[in-house]
Amino acid sequence: MTIVLTPYLSNGVQKLKVEPQPPPPPPRGLFPAAHDEHVHAIRCLAQLRSKDKPIEKYIYLSALKNTDEHMFYRLCLAYMEEFTPIIYTPTVGDACLQHSHIFRRPEGLYISIKDKGNIGSILRAWPKREQARISVVTDGSRILGLGDLGVNGMPISIGKLSLYIAGAGIRPSSTIPICLDLGTNNEKFLKDPLYLGLRQKRVSDEVMTDFMEEFMAEMVKTFPKLLVQFEDFSTEHAFYYLDSFRHRYPVFNDDVQGTGAVVLSGFLNAAKLSSAASGRPLTSHRILFLGAGSAGVGVAMQLMSFFKLQGLSEEDARSRIYLVDSQGLIYDSRGPMAEHKKYFSRTDYQGPPITNLVEVIKYVKPTALLGLSTIKGAFNQDVVELMAALNPRPIIFPLSNPVRLSECEFQEAVDWTQGRVLFASGSPFPETEFQGKLLHPGQGNNMYIFPGLGLGCILCQASTVTDSMVEASSLGLADSLTQDERDHDLLYPRLERIREISSFIAMRVVRKAQEEGVDRLTDLRRLSDDELLKLVTTKMWTA
Repeated sequence: MTIVLTPYLSNGVQKLKVEPQPPPPPPRGLFPAAHDEHVHAIRCLAQLRSKDKPIEKYIYLSALKNTDEHMFYRLCLAYMEEFTPIIYTPTVGDACLQHSHIFRRPEGLYISIKDKGNIGSILRAWPKREQARISVVTDGSRILGLGDLGVNGMPISIGKLSLYIAGAGIRPSSTIPICLDLGTNNEKFLKDPLYLGLRQKRVSDEVMTDFMEEFMAEMVKTFPKLLVQFEDFSTEHAFYYLDSFRHRYPVFNDDVQGTGAVVLSGFLNAAKLSSAASGRPLTSHRILFLGAGSAGVGVAMQLMSFFKLQGLSEEDARSRIYLVDSQGLIYDSRGPMAEHKKYFSRTDYQGPPITNLVEVIKYVKPTALLGLSTIKGAFNQDVVELMAALNPRPIIFPLSNPVRLSECEFQEAVDWTQGRVLFASGSPFPETEFQGKLLHPGQGNNMYIFPGLGLGCILCQASTVTDSMVEASSLGLADSLTQDERDHDLLYPRLERIREISSFIAMRVVRKAQEEGVDRLTDLRRLSDDELLKLVTTKMWTA
């Protein structure tokens, strides 16, 4: 859909009104006389559903997006719950593993270490420089739970931007998928004759940092209105580059911040239901994490906000959160540990290592168990039943992606808790029936957060993405549940409302950016909330 600026008079002053216009019909002769777009949509959907393997559906949709972008997004919006698992998790994981084999045509930019010193010229060659507003950048070093995939990580950037477009109406021409090729330590790909990337080991941290400094400086110089989202960098690099750039450029890391924000939102709603069942105050919750990588620590940091919102100090909030890694409960006297784990390392335990998850649960007595470990089945029957014995309504969030790496499945959690579980996962699970009642799994999908967060940042031209703006997106999501969704104990709203949700989140993000003085487009400050929300909605691109 195109946008037409129509002149009109207001109090004697000529202004411009934004009016969406449908795309022009195709030239006569290119399609049969009886061609009809509505029928063609049915035809495309039938072709998609004729594929019996998810990866074949992914390949078909990729081709459809390249040849008929409007139809792709039209169907995506109409069948959001069906399309999302194909264009992103879990299918995008397989697409990454096979990227060098299913590659058809480029959809973004590949920038390699060989381009160091010349990155600016590559960026300036992008054909839609003036329209660029958002880029998803990965170095392929930690794709989902699949590890170092090198340039095969490009489908992550492509898929994420497709969700920005579908979920928040960000114009396709304003997006730039980027994969940084800094080598790979994946021997399988280095030996694969079809691998698209450099055939070398990953460069040193020092070389990478020099490269990243040049890359970010040139990105901002070339695309002055661009928001950059880092995606699937290795744990240490994810934290390091977020800390290095976030106060200099408009940048955020979805693994560290987006995952934390969406989990905080679901946890807010789950904690209220759990406390209502137990009669214990919200301040009494204790959260146990299995997994202490960038996503786990990022989520833990975000969940500090939950306790602070209840009036707890930072120290008291931190004391309610426990982390477990491959060596068990994390505590100071256990010995040396990675820097990013130290903030949540326990000082109140000096005993022998507790390595068994059941024993950790007995010690901590958590009300919530969250998994970001990528260990399939880590939340086994003993673990889940113990959580149910400790809590009338246990909170269990197996958040690892894709499904085959999830700590437990929804059906298992329902059976082992007798239907009492408050459940959210990273990947989709089907609804299930228990004792005649239909139960709905929550999905802590970052898609609920990043489209609205990104849209809000773009609209107000944020100079930086602050922690408060990320928190505002989380609280906006939690507040977006309808009464019907609350009546069904849903922790997240229904995904088919994603555009409505994203516009509400974007409005909250803009307001927080204004409070913090990081909005470069200050004209939006004079609008009321209703006017701002309406403006956000009208700015959304529609297929």
